[in-house]
Amino acid sequence: MRASRSRQRPVDLGGRIAASVLAFSALATAARAQTAAAGFDADAFDRYVSAAVSDWDATGLAVAVVKDGEVLFERGYGVLELGRPERVDEHTRFAIGSTTKAMTAAALGMLVDEGRIGWDDPVIDHMPGFRLHDPFVTREVTVRDLLTHRAGLGNADFLWYEQETTADEILAKARHIPPAYSLRSGFIYQNIMYLAAGAVVEAVSGVAWEDFIQTRIFDPLGMTESVPLVAATEGRSNVATPHYRVDDEVLVIRNASVDPVAPAGSVWSSVHDMSKWVIMLLEGGVASDGTRLLATETVDELFTTQVPLRPGQLYPTTALTEPTWGGYALGWFQHDYRGRKLDFHTGSIDGMVAIAGLVRDENLGVYVLGNLDHVEIRHALMYYVLDLFDPHGGAPRDWSAELEELYDGLAAQSRAARERRLATRETDTSPSRSGSDFAGTYADPLYGTVVITETDGMLHLDHGPGLKGPLEHWHHDTFLVRFDARWRGESFVTFELDATGRVASLDFGGREFARSTP
Repeated sequence: MRASRSRQRPVDLGGRIAASVLAFSALATAARAQTAAAGFDADAFDRYVSAAVSDWDATGLAVAVVKDGEVLFERGYGVLELGRPERVDEHTRFAIGSTTKAMTAAALGMLVDEGRIGWDDPVIDHMPGFRLHDPFVTREVTVRDLLTHRAGLGNADFLWYEQETTADEILAKARHIPPAYSLRSGFIYQNIMYLAAGAVVEAVSGVAWEDFIQTRIFDPLGMTESVPLVAATEGRSNVATPHYRVDDEVLVIRNASVDPVAPAGSVWSSVHDMSKWVIMLLEGGVASDGTRLLATETVDELFTTQVPLRPGQLYPTTALTEPTWGGYALGWFQHDYRGRKLDFHTGSIDGMVAIAGLVRDENLGVYVLGNLDHVEIRHALMYYVLDLFDPHGGAPRDWSAELEELYDGLAAQSRAARERRLATRETDTSPSRSGSDFAGTYADPLYGTVVITETDGMLHLDHGPGLKGPLEHWHHDTFLVRFDARWRGESFVTFELDATGRVASLDFGGREFARSTP
């Protein structure tokens, strides 16, 4: 059992006793900081990070390291945006992506502490209108299930990604999502159920999720550089711009809003602020100033394994870290590393990356933010920090070099797979109908609407604000759409005819849409 490191506010037992408690606390904090700092060479770590940023060609990056309740390191590297001079620092705001999920879980934990909800309460006890694909699953799915990716649903990001939709509309469509496995019998990473978890926060507290996060987490922790929604970054200074590598060129891209599923990943913050969040969790729910946000038992529950995972269900990094076990807790992935339990989570949204890593038994945490899509220097820096504080004295591995080689190999495999797919193209074929016959509106109750138009003999697809582009004939009645937003890549569209020869439906990215208007 890990000893509690909570630092409670001193009980008012009289001026002298209270003063002595405060003095002792201050001395203990100073002693811990001195001990931690003695084993950490900030200048050497800075040199390692600088070299890694250069090796990975990371546009902008910020990193913080905390130990024993103190921030040992927080620094920025690179620029807010290519072509502009503003430099990243520890106060630069980035999208933290899915590391938001831990905040949603903590928000529910606060309601558990207040006795207003239980982890194993059926969701419909708090949201009577909530519905999933099956009446049994609707009745049985619990608050805990919403946070552990085991509610039986497959990935359903098509409901919100680059779509003009609202949270209420997304939750209403959840009843149409087909089951991918039986309740609690599998694990598929799922953002929609975190949206439902945020809706539970609002239903129980009477406060919108974003306001709850602001008043119950950001404000008490002094996280003045954090906002719960991307919309709140408008007009603010020191905000990073997202970037994406396309055909070996790094492009400035626009933000992809996660606000429709905010509890799954919409927060923007800095490493300066996120270090306060990490310290609070490592200190068993107590902020640096002694304010208690969560009961120690609740924090322990947040980090208790809920779903066992095989290495293949974690990250590609496990090919090198070689864990003997893995799992998912309440908003946290987990695996063993050098004989220690690591709790961590990444955040990824177009052009932005994040990672949080905690070794609770050692009161050690690291947090990394960046503004180049899927630049996996984040994993490298997390593991390197863990090596620096290895209690067994093992030498640090050059994680930057090792993971760069690993991910370069994976990228090569992806390119080869694409080339094999493109090689299946049949030449000397033509569409069965003229272009105008394919034009029309195609819809599905779950997937939404695809509009195909024809202009000057060229077909165009429109499936939301960020999924538009021209159709290039591929073969037969299959077309290739290259999205106008180049970083979104490409996809195939195949038209299907009915028995009369009329164009009746289309398949787009493996989803079928029925023609509703000519």
